[in-house]
Amino acid sequence: MADELVGNCLVAQSGGPTAVINASVAGVVTEALNNPCIEEIYGGMNGVLGILKEDLIDLAEESQQNIRGLRYTPASALGTCRFKLKRDSDYERVLEVFEAHNIRYFFYAGGNDSQDTADKISKLAQEKNYELRVIGVPKTIDNDLVTTDHCPGYGSVVKYICTVIREMALDHEAMGQHDLVSIVEVMGRNAGWIAAGATLAKRKENPDDAPHLIYLPELPFSKEQFVDDVQRVLKRNKYCLVVVGEGLLDHDGNYVANSTSAQDAFGHQQLGGIGDFLAGLVEENLAVKARSSKLGTGQRAAAHCSSQADNDEAFMAGQAAVKAAINGETDKMVILVRAEGEAYSCETSLAPLSEIANGVKEIPADWISEDRVSMTAKFIKYCQPLIQGEVEVPYENGVPSFVRLSKKRIRKVLDSHSFE
Repeated sequence: MADELVGNCLVAQSGGPTAVINASVAGVVTEALNNPCIEEIYGGMNGVLGILKEDLIDLAEESQQNIRGLRYTPASALGTCRFKLKRDSDYERVLEVFEAHNIRYFFYAGGNDSQDTADKISKLAQEKNYELRVIGVPKTIDNDLVTTDHCPGYGSVVKYICTVIREMALDHEAMGQHDLVSIVEVMGRNAGWIAAGATLAKRKENPDDAPHLIYLPELPFSKEQFVDDVQRVLKRNKYCLVVVGEGLLDHDGNYVANSTSAQDAFGHQQLGGIGDFLAGLVEENLAVKARSSKLGTGQRAAAHCSSQADNDEAFMAGQAAVKAAINGETDKMVILVRAEGEAYSCETSLAPLSEIANGVKEIPADWISEDRVSMTAKFIKYCQPLIQGEVEVPYENGVPSFVRLSKKRIRKVLDSHSFE
C-alpha cells in the first residue's frame, strides 16, 4: 500500500476532442470525490495553456447533474489546445502553478504528444523533489496509441462513419446507373484505423456492399491501381463508394494530397484534400460523375451517434487513473486490455508514459486483405465490439441538450508577469 499523499488534483484535456473524452473527465471527478486524500478537484482550462496561465476551475463545485451530463456531451468541456511546451521555463512555470495550488495528482487526457508532455512534467517534478503523481488518460479517435488494445474515442467515430456510409449507400443506390463514384475522406494521419473501421458498414449477407474500396496510409497508393479498382467496382455495381484516410501516402512516403503546407505546434503537417484529389482522378480517367465528402470535425463530435461501449470504457479509464495515482503509481498511462475468450470484455492496466509518447500503432498487415482495399475477418472481430450500444442523449425542443460547465475560476495566487 502506497503512502498516503494528501493534496489537490488537476485534470486537463489536450489535442483533438472526441465524442467521449468528457466521459473520462467524469470518471476522474467521480472517483476523486470518493478519496479523502484528494482535497480539491481542479480542471485546467485549455490543457497546458490554462496551467501556464493559472486558469483553473473548481470541478467539485459543479453540480452532479453537470458531471453526469459530461457522459453524453461531446468536445472538450475543459477546453483543449495543441500547444507544445518547448522552453525549460514553460515546464518550470507548470510546476510553479502546481506548487502554488498544492496539486499532487495530475491527470492528462490526450494522445501521443499529450502523454509526452505529461511524462516531461513528471520528470521535472522528480528532479525538483516535488511529490507529484502523474497519470495519462488515453484519448484519440485515430486509435494509434501504442501498448493499449484500443483508444477511447475510436469506437464512437467508427460507429458514426458506418452510419453515414449506410445512409449514403442507399442514396447512391437510388441515383447511380454504374456511373456514380463517391469519395468519403476521413481522419487518420499516420494510421488507417478510422478508414478501416468503415468496413463494419457492410452487411454480412452482401459482400459487395459499401464501402467498396478502402485506402489506408499503411499501404502506398497507386493512381493507376485506383482507377482500375473503381472501374472494376462500377462494372458490377450501380455506384462505387470509396473511403480514404487523409494521410494517404505514395510509394516515396509523401502525402498524396495536402490542403496546406502549415504545421501545428508539434510539427505535424495539416492534412486534407485527398477526397477531392481522388475525385479528380476519376473524372480525368473515367467518363463518370465523382463527388467528394469530407466528414471533418463532425466525425469526432457526433455524440448523438456514439458507442455505449466506448463511453463506458472512457469513463472507466478516468476512474482507473485516479485509483492508480492513489495507489502510488506515477509516470503511467491507463491502457485498455482485451480479455481473452470469445465474449468481449475489457479491463484497464498501466504502461509507462515513455513507451507511449510519440509512438504510432499501425494496423497489422494480416488484418488487411490481399486485395489491399478491404479488411479481413481478424479486423472485424477486433473492431465490432467497440461500436456496440447507443448513448442516450437528452433532447430539448428537438435538438440534443448538452451540458456546459459553470467553470467557477480558482483565485490566482501567482504573479501574472512571471509568465509570458
